[in-house]
Amino acid sequence: MPDPIELTKALLAAESVTPARGSVFDVLEAALTPLGFIVERFVDGEAPDGPVENMLAVRGSGGRHFAFAGHLDVVPPGKGWASDPFGPEVRGGLLYGRGAVDMKGSIACFAAAVARVETPGTVSFIITGDEEGPATWGTPRLIERMVARNLIPDMCIVGEPSSHVRLGDMIKIGRRGSTIIWIDVPGKQGHVAYPHLADNPIPKLVAALHEIEGIVLDEGTDWFQASNIEPTDITVGNPAGNVIPGHAAARLSIRFNDLHRGADLVERIRAIVHAHAPEAVVKGTVYGEAFLTAPGALSTLVQDAAEARLGIRPQLSTTGGTSDARFLSKICPVVEFGLVNATMHKLDEAVALDDLEALTGVYEDILRRAFA
Repeated sequence: MPDPIELTKALLAAESVTPARGSVFDVLEAALTPLGFIVERFVDGEAPDGPVENMLAVRGSGGRHFAFAGHLDVVPPGKGWASDPFGPEVRGGLLYGRGAVDMKGSIACFAAAVARVETPGTVSFIITGDEEGPATWGTPRLIERMVARNLIPDMCIVGEPSSHVRLGDMIKIGRRGSTIIWIDVPGKQGHVAYPHLADNPIPKLVAALHEIEGIVLDEGTDWFQASNIEPTDITVGNPAGNVIPGHAAARLSIRFNDLHRGADLVERIRAIVHAHAPEAVVKGTVYGEAFLTAPGALSTLVQDAAEARLGIRPQLSTTGGTSDARFLSKICPVVEFGLVNATMHKLDEAVALDDLEALTGVYEDILRRAFA
């Protein structure tokens, strides 16, 4: 029977900066195999986004299919930790280590909960090593395998740290979409004293960005906050004060709700830029579309379990960044429910020991309700 605290420690000790491979998957496989799971691990992809290791673990067959999904990769720890970020340490009732809440702790709770419940159907673990990275060869590839085998869950929980102030106060039932757009405006380099012999790209870029800044995409919806466009970089790279530069570039990040599609937003920005700078190159990557699992059976089941175990009924929310739920939502109802997110991606990331025990209990109750 996996202990959620000890399993979290073992996962934390396996360094797994994205893309994760190897030892961290060994730890989880060793916990799941004695529980009756058939564990399949495969490495997919090539540079620059791969290779990536993934795990599909399945117990049982037929009947209702409940899936737990998550990632074993973590962001780089950064410098300035009070202890070794990959040497789990307990201080003052908290377990410190990179990935403690995002999201090795939740995965340990998955395993500990499954060990306590007989499931007269199918339980699966959909685990990737590339959620914190480009996510090109991670969960989308796992989904392809599951679809090919007709192994489609009836419902899925992603263990992202959804809780805000205290464990169980929030469930994520959707997320906004995300796209990044790169703009490069060419010009003609020349001497500032002879502007007629040059072509300065900066005014064109500034004019385009000024028009983009005035866009109001929407005012939000019943479940989503308003979409927003944020310039995140402007680059000219011109060290000389008397030279008109040969190009100017910018980068935009757009977070958008379900009133929009990523490709449409890229085309809208491209049209604005080309109106000011016809020769500009505009490239966009859509990292995920907005999705919503409408309030219903799954969210109610999770709310009921959390309220029974924790004495608090979680709020339904779509706030925050993207997660692999954006891919899983294409094949089944999915919500995110996990630990408190206050320290994720920060120095000295930590999880309360009591929260690991409590979350295991909530996941256990969710399983019992799902298979009742």
